[in-house]
Amino acid sequence: RFFTFAASTDRLGITLARLGLIVVLLWIGGLKIYKYEADGIVPFVAHSPVMSFFYKHPAPEYKTHMNAEGQLVPANRQWHEDNGTYAFSYGLGAVIVLYGLMLCLHPWLPGVAAVGSFLVVIMSLVTLSFLITTPESWVPALGDTEHGFPYLSGRGRLVVKDAIMMGAAVVTMADSAKAWLRRRRPSLGAL
Repeated sequence: RFFTFAASTDRLGITLARLGLIVVLLWIGGLKIYKYEADGIVPFVAHSPVMSFFYKHPAPEYKTHMNAEGQLVPANRQWHEDNGTYAFSYGLGAVIVLYGLMLCLHPWLPGVAAVGSFLVVIMSLVTLSFLITTPESWVPALGDTEHGFPYLSGRGRLVVKDAIMMGAAVVTMADSAKAWLRRRRPSLGAL
């Protein structure tokens, strides 16, 4: 009985994956307008060979200007303003929210939702690359023998979760693409 029930939950799983992606994309993307969130992504962007050009100051200069979550050091905020930290974060947040909105369109425009899911796959791959490019993804050598690979830091644990996001995006991309194909070619109803 359990396996019969479990086998019948595939549509529910796809729906939950899509809703989960939408919630995460809208929420995390929306948070990018807040300075604490923008400050938090600086190590990732500053070390990324694909994105570091968005910042005025090269890595690791940011290390002396980081605010802890909930902390306000006006001089650090000014440094981040000059660095382009907040402008980049606003743009990134808008893109992430756009991806979430594209996934919301699945019932009406499944083709748009499929493209949105594909873009989330690409975004997740870029995010996962931070495990390679960002030293802060690993526990630093501060005296404990447990540091470096495979010991993920808080930043690394945040990043590695994108592997799940990527898998969910592949599932929703396939589902939306099938819905788009069914509308274009009704004879493919079994897709």
